[in-house]
Amino acid sequence: MIQISRYHSRSRLLNKLIRIFTNPVHVISALALIFLVYMVAFPIGQILLETFQEDGRGGAASGGLTAANWVNVLSGSISQPLFYKPLFHSLSIGLTVSILSFLLGGGLAWLVMRTDFRYKKSMTMLAILPYMLPSWVMAFAWMSVFKNDRIGGGQGLFYSVFQISPPDRLAYGFLPIVLTMTLNYFTFFFLLLSVALGAVNASLEESARILGASSARTIRKITLPLLIPAISSGFILTFSKALGSFSVPAFLGLPTKYYTIATMLHSSIQNRMIQEAYVLCIVLLMVCALLIFFNQKAIGKRRSFATITGKDSRKHLYSLKKWHRPITWTVLGFMGAVSALPLIVLTLQTFMMSNSQFSLDQFTLHFWIGESNPAIASGEVGVLKNDALFSAIGNSLKIAFIAASIAALMGLLFGYIVSKRRNRLDGRAIEQLSYLPYLIPGIAFSAIYLSMFATPSWFMPSLYGTITLIILICVVNELPIATRSGASTMHQIGGELEEAAYVQGANWGRRFTRIMLPLSKKTLFTMFLLLFISVIKELDLIILLITPENGTLPTLMFKYAESGFQQYANALMLIIVGIILITYFIASKIGKIDFTKGIGG
Repeated sequence: MIQISRYHSRSRLLNKLIRIFTNPVHVISALALIFLVYMVAFPIGQILLETFQEDGRGGAASGGLTAANWVNVLSGSISQPLFYKPLFHSLSIGLTVSILSFLLGGGLAWLVMRTDFRYKKSMTMLAILPYMLPSWVMAFAWMSVFKNDRIGGGQGLFYSVFQISPPDRLAYGFLPIVLTMTLNYFTFFFLLLSVALGAVNASLEESARILGASSARTIRKITLPLLIPAISSGFILTFSKALGSFSVPAFLGLPTKYYTIATMLHSSIQNRMIQEAYVLCIVLLMVCALLIFFNQKAIGKRRSFATITGKDSRKHLYSLKKWHRPITWTVLGFMGAVSALPLIVLTLQTFMMSNSQFSLDQFTLHFWIGESNPAIASGEVGVLKNDALFSAIGNSLKIAFIAASIAALMGLLFGYIVSKRRNRLDGRAIEQLSYLPYLIPGIAFSAIYLSMFATPSWFMPSLYGTITLIILICVVNELPIATRSGASTMHQIGGELEEAAYVQGANWGRRFTRIMLPLSKKTLFTMFLLLFISVIKELDLIILLITPENGTLPTLMFKYAESGFQQYANALMLIIVGIILITYFIASKIGKIDFTKGIGG
């Protein structure tokens, strides 16, 4: 009675404001928007502004507005080596990797989903495995096989077997970068097209066949057009990853001065050309934004891509007939080689004293447990006797565990808001802003946060050199996957459950912890595992933010590789792979997690 009296005594506006600020959904929505604007939108605006500021070089006043940085990058004397050649290399790599990934991933998805291929689960596991490994595993394996004497040191396995030195174009540059990236990123197309092919209504294809269309015409006219959204999503994911990738072009391109935008951005920052690096960062963002724009325009011309209609979902499987056995063993052999051969080669190399000779008389355990020897690798001890290893393992596990836990919980909360407020401005804004980090190449994102947290700004202290900054950028970078997964799960939970609890007097906290959280715990656990694996192998995203005190396993490995100590780098890479596989094994046994069934499987 007293509350009703107070309600009528207040103004309408005040009552509305009280309702907004006492509703937990509104409060969480407001906090999420503040976080996303400050951590995603604001840094991009800040770095754009800095590209128009004087940097104080050449006696100019620092901080004044100028377009000289853009002019210097786009039309100055260094524009060709600094911008145009790296941009051409990046676009060529991104486009070629996307096309090859589509052919490989799409072909495998078709084989698994639409034919009578027998070993579908094994095939799916082999296709997912490369994504669980760091992208530079393939680059290391390629160098171990095709390394030549151009950059000094021993040659690779190819020379050891055939006594022929591989040409530069086979050892370094465009070709190896494209092939190694394709063998890592084709998983995007495989997963997306597998889901899309599984959702195509069989009645459409059956109608075409009844009307006399051949199998090839049915695929071209019916099936393929329905897959356009999945193909375009796969293209955006693959192109964005390839465009912003730093580690693979660094390992396979820098030995022959083959720069991409990402490696040139890293080099510019190391050479104190900060403003020019920020211009390159903005260019990367603009290329990704243009890609999204043209993709939306292309898809927007078609009225519908609906494939799930509630009608018959029985699938017609194409018979491989006499080609069944040759195709089965060829594909399984190829995928087995792609997944296992790189690890075998890299493991063997860690036991060889020389990179170029794979023989028993070269066998050594020095790179694992050896004492300091000035005649070998400038006196480096084995990785298991290096104190930096245990510090790096501790930092990696700490960062991966905390970042994955926070990102998974935030993704679930953001997903809850997106599902409850999906037709409201705040729900749509959270959905769009949380996806934005995925379109920002890792090295560019790292440059943005380096600029933002190098000095105290607003109410935030300087975080450069701390693990907090590494955790923060990893959390923000993983939000796209976490939020999409959280929203997908929340959409599947009926609203009547929460409404019934509300009628019984349960507050929001009780409803969320007693109903929503238990129903989505499997997705939460799977998300945590997926994000943990993604963070622990991260290199591109944190390479600019790492200091000697907070080094991780990937950055320590990069340091070895940069110094030419390949066996040490391979040993660290195997330790990272071991941690990932052990984590996945424990999760599959305890949590019954199976990535072959997708998120929440």
